[in-house]
Amino acid sequence: MNRQFFEISFRGLTPDQIDLLSGILPQAGFDGFEEKDTDLFSAFADTANLDKEKLDEILRLTGLVGETHFINEKNWNEEWEQSFEPVIIPTKVGVRAFFHAPVKDVKHEIVITPKMSFGTGHHATTYLMMEQMLDLDFREKNVLDFGTGTGILAILAEQLGARSVFAIDNDEWSVTNALENIGMNKCSKIQISLNNSWERDKKFDIILANINKGVILENREHLVRSMVKEGLLILSGLLVSDQQEIEAAFESPLGKPLFTSEKNNWISLTFRN
Repeated sequence: MNRQFFEISFRGLTPDQIDLLSGILPQAGFDGFEEKDTDLFSAFADTANLDKEKLDEILRLTGLVGETHFINEKNWNEEWEQSFEPVIIPTKVGVRAFFHAPVKDVKHEIVITPKMSFGTGHHATTYLMMEQMLDLDFREKNVLDFGTGTGILAILAEQLGARSVFAIDNDEWSVTNALENIGMNKCSKIQISLNNSWERDKKFDIILANINKGVILENREHLVRSMVKEGLLILSGLLVSDQQEIEAAFESPLGKPLFTSEKNNWISLTFRN
């Protein structure tokens, strides 16, 4: 039986309202978020995980009104195939679907079939993460991809020379999708786990966390504790309005970020241990 998803869309939100919804809608079962254009913010939930009473409470407390409808898995895939265009970071990375022609004149090519998982390179946060990754040395590094989604960042990490990549996600559908994408890209150094945490004594040279502010702050101590000396932590899923709070949260253990980049009101921050 095909899965069914619930979508709620909002128009004309402020960055603070988007930030608020990204942080509290997971309480109602939402685990996918997308800005389809400059004026439309959408959130997705598997209907099996949707808490309609909690959603109604969130809408009542925030005073926001969204347009809702259901999406069948088959319809989602058809819609995605019709609208998906390759994402290109010139001369560096090309992200395409299996039905596209190979991307020319890029060093790294990634083939993605996202279905309902987050991470095609279209969203600013994934694009920012890839940009920051390209400026770092992944050769022979042990990498954690926290909230892997489609597996796109794990795949790029392996292509950049990582020794091993441990990718986790707490959504079974994302893990299934990531495994499919890892296979399509002929990766051999990525281990996928259905989980929302990892062994406390496990250490990584580079940690990737493209999730949201709430999850990042909730896991701050664990993220820092899992970094080797001189290790790197790359964060996104964050709005520009989140920057001050994130920097304050990580300043004591890690200091100021080494790099900060911004795209469409979203940011990515890189810290060194």
